[in-house]
Amino acid sequence: MRAAPEGAAASFQPRTSQPLTRTGLVITDPTIISREDHNISRKALSKGVVDVLYELGRAGYQAYLVGGGVRDLLAGVQPKDFDVATDAEPEQVAEVFRRCRLIGRRFRLAHVRMGPEIIEVATFRAQPHASDEDPEREDDNPLHLTDDGGRILRDNVYGTLEDDAFRRDFTINALYYRVTDFAVVDYTGGMDDMRAKQLRLIGDPVTRYREDPVRM
Repeated sequence: MRAAPEGAAASFQPRTSQPLTRTGLVITDPTIISREDHNISRKALSKGVVDVLYELGRAGYQAYLVGGGVRDLLAGVQPKDFDVATDAEPEQVAEVFRRCRLIGRRFRLAHVRMGPEIIEVATFRAQPHASDEDPEREDDNPLHLTDDGGRILRDNVYGTLEDDAFRRDFTINALYYRVTDFAVVDYTGGMDDMRAKQLRLIGDPVTRYREDPVRM
């Protein structure tokens, strides 16, 4: 297949797995969109984010460009900033980068400074277990906490790339670009939705909007 023209999502074989539904998620093997089948060029990435991705890889960690940066590049829009997702925990990210600041209690993140850029690096998130939400934990600091309405107050349960994809809000924000082979990894059918120019929430819409009303 030929690469898509500049400014358009790539043409590729659609997913054949079951779609996401309101009541549940079907986790399948991801669709891998190879370099020739999408329009993202590494030249469109900032030097800072490329350096972060490669440095984490050299340190033995997985590292992907994710979220709005991938979505915008596929749409032919230059992103305002870039976010990285990794299996390294925040303290491990800080060990890799000298100029790194750990921030947040609600969402534990690493801000890595690369020249004039600050790259936000987040550890893969997972669905919480009951013990993660226990406010009576011995350390008095539950990993996951919601209020009575379902809004997330804290979200620091770490997991795998697959886990992380299904914790994101919209399918088009759950696309992962990796610099090891310049492929896009898609667990949720986000590339199909890019082509269709549609927004689709991952999981139950009511739950997802209650978790973070800003998504509306």
